[in-house]
Amino acid sequence: MGYGKKMNKKSLRIVYMGTPEISASVLERLVLAGFNIVGLVAQKDKPVGRKGILEPVPTKKVAMKYDIPIFQPEKIRLDYEFLKEINPDLIITLAYGQIVPQGVLDIPRFGAINLHGSLLPKYRGASPIQAALINGDKVTGVTLMEMTAKMDAGRMYAKKEVEISDNDNATSLFEKISLAAGDLILDSLEDYVDGKLVGVEQDESLVSVCHIIKPEQEKLSLMMGVKELYGWVRALSLEPGAYLLLDEEKFKIFKASIANYDVTGEVGQIVKADKGGLYLQCKDGQLSLLEVQKQGKKRMDYKSFLNGSPNLLNQLLK
Repeated sequence: MGYGKKMNKKSLRIVYMGTPEISASVLERLVLAGFNIVGLVAQKDKPVGRKGILEPVPTKKVAMKYDIPIFQPEKIRLDYEFLKEINPDLIITLAYGQIVPQGVLDIPRFGAINLHGSLLPKYRGASPIQAALINGDKVTGVTLMEMTAKMDAGRMYAKKEVEISDNDNATSLFEKISLAAGDLILDSLEDYVDGKLVGVEQDESLVSVCHIIKPEQEKLSLMMGVKELYGWVRALSLEPGAYLLLDEEKFKIFKASIANYDVTGEVGQIVKADKGGLYLQCKDGQLSLLEVQKQGKKRMDYKSFLNGSPNLLNQLLK
């Protein structure tokens, strides 16, 4: 594989497949770097906000800005004839949101490559960024990889590490991963097309898989330990937000920290509620709740919340 001569950015016909914000910024960086994006394939537009207004998905907004042709098939596995007509040299994907069939992967002469938000073979699947937070990892990253019919199983061409700080949540880590993905593709694309990157097979014995996070998982389980609960709070913040129930209403927790490993109350009990902290008793420690939101109210820090809810001590969250 390779041109046989130095790659020409403007003659290389690239179709970009991606949908959310993490993908939109990488698409724009490719455009601004002078690459010839001849089409965007994205998921259908979705209703946004309480009023359910239909808005273009983030990558579509970028494509509209730069007059890139846009395609939003309901099911790519059943509808990809348009790609044969576009005749791309290369497909690049990042968080498209559907399984891409072999028929699509066979179209471009330089194949299809994917930017995956983990250091493969760790965290194949739909939620690698959240999985790193749930598991308390200190380092994650992005892998530039070959797309194959089997999900996230192709050869690896390049990687870029990303540090996870104690202050990171899913929102901030998605931003870090997006920046790293943009850096990685801009650093690697020329060498890939010129045939200079040797793909490395993944070690199947080291594979771990993460699945899409379902709405029912947004409700925290108090069967989990304090470390796991802390990980889930980070993984679900700022959107959609983890929650427990307080007086049968959603009580969202957007930011927390592990206060200690003491057990001084019943699991789910607020064992401290003053300016010194808002502590939730877990089965093996106490979680300090730092940013919360009562149903129908605004998100706020715990001190502001306590001013409006002074009788929280000893109440039970479920």
